Amino acid sequence: MNPLRSVAAPLLLTLALGGSAAAQTRTVELVATDNMRFSTSSIEARPGESLRIVVRTTGQMPKIAMAHNFVLLQPGTDPGSFANEGAMHRAADFIAPGLAGRVIAKTPMAGAGETVEVTVTAPGPGSYPFLCTFPGHTVAGMTGTLVVR
Repeated sequence: MNPLRSVAAPLLLTLALGGSAAAQTRTVELVATDNMRFSTSSIEARPGESLRIVVRTTGQMPKIAMAHNFVLLQPGTDPGSFANEGAMHRAADFIAPGLAGRVIAKTPMAGAGETVEVTVTAPGPGSYPFLCTFPGHTVAGMTGTLVVR
């Protein structure tokens, strides 16, 4: 089987049915390192756009001491308070069960050399905070904003 054909076929089918290439999922890669920062702190999207968020973790520390994730929150949620509440919930990727309803999308934790991803449909217009919930990372600045317009 031609690998290019399997990728191109859905695009051609979408166009043939009167859809557009814009209906495809756009990949956004965030690199996370031991310096506790995402490679970008701002992502722009259109309402309804499909985004595949890929977190690629580099670094040297073991996963138990340094891991990263991507958590997209409802507007108006304070990332610092959210992270503080989840600090004791390792089994839930440091997300407090009582605040799980504030999460729009999330990845599991990834250690050095690992990659995790989540696909999300951009919500309505607005600013949506995102963060890494590993303890101490939000305070260090591992946050950002999804701007939908």
